[in-house]
Amino acid sequence: MRASLLALGGLVALASGPAMAAELRPDQIAFRDIYRELVETDTSAPTGSCTVAAGRMLDRLRRAGFGPDRAEVFVPEGHEKDGGLIARIEGSDPRAAPMLLVDHIDVVAARREDWPRDPFRLTEEKGYFIGRGVIDDKALSAIWIDSLIRMQAAGFRPRRTIKVALTCGEESSDAVNGVDWLLRNRRDAVQAGFALNEGGYGISDKDGRPIALYLAVGEKYAQSFTIEARNSGGHSSRPRSDNAIYDLADALEAVRRLSFPIQLNPTNRGYFTRMGPIVGGAMGQAMERLGQGQDDAATVATVTGDVTYNAMLRTTCVATQVEAGHAENALPQRAQATIQCRLFPGDRVEDVEAKLRSALPSGIALTRKGDKGAPAVPPPLDPRIMGPAEKLAQRHFPGIPVVPNLLTAGTDGRYLSAAGIPTYGVPGIFLDPDGNGAHGVDERIRVKSVYDGRDYLYALIRAYAEGR
Repeated sequence: MRASLLALGGLVALASGPAMAAELRPDQIAFRDIYRELVETDTSAPTGSCTVAAGRMLDRLRRAGFGPDRAEVFVPEGHEKDGGLIARIEGSDPRAAPMLLVDHIDVVAARREDWPRDPFRLTEEKGYFIGRGVIDDKALSAIWIDSLIRMQAAGFRPRRTIKVALTCGEESSDAVNGVDWLLRNRRDAVQAGFALNEGGYGISDKDGRPIALYLAVGEKYAQSFTIEARNSGGHSSRPRSDNAIYDLADALEAVRRLSFPIQLNPTNRGYFTRMGPIVGGAMGQAMERLGQGQDDAATVATVTGDVTYNAMLRTTCVATQVEAGHAENALPQRAQATIQCRLFPGDRVEDVEAKLRSALPSGIALTRKGDKGAPAVPPPLDPRIMGPAEKLAQRHFPGIPVVPNLLTAGTDGRYLSAAGIPTYGVPGIFLDPDGNGAHGVDERIRVKSVYDGRDYLYALIRAYAEGR
């Protein structure tokens, strides 16, 4: 899922792996072993199995004292590799709505021949963990399991029930989406007053100094369309003006010119208000003005000149794939392009489709590709969520603000939010400016960042579990 990470950062480089390992606390050693086992279990759609990974996490919970009534593996019928894990710690107050810790354990495919090392082995080198899924998204999954085991060992009885769901299908359309399946078939396992999910992270400047902790409050929804021009074609020696490729080019130009109105909501207003002083300069001043509701043309033009900020403010549509022609010596009979739109929270697919259709030249066919269900519903910018996150940030990361952030990409949180479960992407783990190689070769995350994030998130879970 980790997109639009060009503005992210990391922490100061650490000592080498062996030196770091010698300094680990016993609880960190135990966590690292959970993390290692998850990373070293291939959960990619082509070659791996989420069910195997879920079973291994279940074994750990069983050894920690979680019986069949508190932890189990679920496997969607007919999809033996797409299983997941559900678990819980029962709360003491039946009036307190449960909280859900959710995360995906499947990863993007990684071919051994493309990597200088085994992608499914946790390597620790020069202050980094390296391996497929170390950041997207097995660090958080390991933290959820580790937190349950720590709370069980401490005899912690939360006020509200804590539920955990580790699922498959976020990274691949070939797999059954576990969150969607649970909502349809085991609603009891995930029903909650709110959920904590991936999507939050820490950002740093280009020199590695931490700047802010992003708490994801809402996300955009992806919907793809196909546009197509058709023609009877003919011989390339007799060109005609009605050429399917030229017609498609005109349609693509219309898509490029298409612009949706900006929309301000509590999340992006809070983001621009808090990040404006940090960014500084003309851009920072424009961000502050926009966050305060001043949406004059000059302010909007300045802020939307940044591609990430622009995406946080409106629905966007962009061409991503083109296919045309059937022979180099023939006029094209068909020219087709894929248009992916990212819908601002609350926008309807039908409305975006209608606007896209009205912008296209006559004769161009528009088709919606599939239907992924209801778009994500933005969760409220709730002080009961922001408050503990900010308070604990000052303890674990002094001076670093927590900033509400609208994800321009998407997560499984959209299924939960559409089902009436407000879902937030929690911060804690700081990332590097290049996105840490997520979905690419040598995916990596700073060792210190993982351990620091683990401590912060454990404290945050307990704070929410005890809160009103």
